[in-house]
Amino acid sequence: MNPLLSIKGTIISGFILSAVLIMLIGGKLVDIEHYIRWFHYLSGVTWIGLLYYFNFVQVPAMAAATADKDPGPAAIGKYVAPLALVWFRWGAVVTWVTGAWYLHDHGQLHAAFTLQEGYTQGIGIGAWLGTIMLFNVWVLIWPNQQRVLGMVEATADEIAKAKKVALLASRTNTLLSIPMLLFMGSGHNGLGM
Repeated sequence: MNPLLSIKGTIISGFILSAVLIMLIGGKLVDIEHYIRWFHYLSGVTWIGLLYYFNFVQVPAMAAATADKDPGPAAIGKYVAPLALVWFRWGAVVTWVTGAWYLHDHGQLHAAFTLQEGYTQGIGIGAWLGTIMLFNVWVLIWPNQQRVLGMVEATADEIAKAKKVALLASRTNTLLSIPMLLFMGSGHNGLGM
C-alpha cells in the first residue's frame, strides 16, 4: 500500500524518513530538547498555515461561493472548514504547550513571560503574542465558527454577529502572527531585540 494515499500514512512516513535521515548522519535520537522544538515548529507551521489559509483563501472563496448558487458555500462550510478547524485549534494548543515546555526546560519560562531584558525579552514578546492568539482561537474564533457552520444552533442575527467576531479575531491573529514570528525567530537565535 502506498502511504501517500492517506494523510496518516504520509505523516507516519515523514517521521520515519526523519529518523532514517538522522541515523544516516550519525545524529542522536534521544535529545528530547531538539524534539520539543521540532514539534513546536511542526505544530506552529500547521497552526499559522491554516490561519493564513482561512484568511487568504477560505474567506474570499466563501464570499465568491455565496454569490454562486452551484455548489454555493455549503461544500466548504460542511466538509472543509470543520476539518481545518480541528487541525487549527489543536495546532495552536500543541504550539503553545511545546513552546512553553521548551522555555521551561531552559529555565526561561518566567523570564520570557515577564519580558526580562536580554535573550528572553524578544521571545517573551513572541510568546505573549502567541498566547493572545491561542486565546482568540479557543475563546473567539472556535465558538463563533460553530454558530456560523451550523454546529451550534443560532438565529440569523447570532450567525451574523458570530461571522463578524470570528473574522475580526482571525484577522487580529493574522496581524499578530507577523510580529510574533519575528520575535520568536529572534529569541531562538539568541539575538534579543
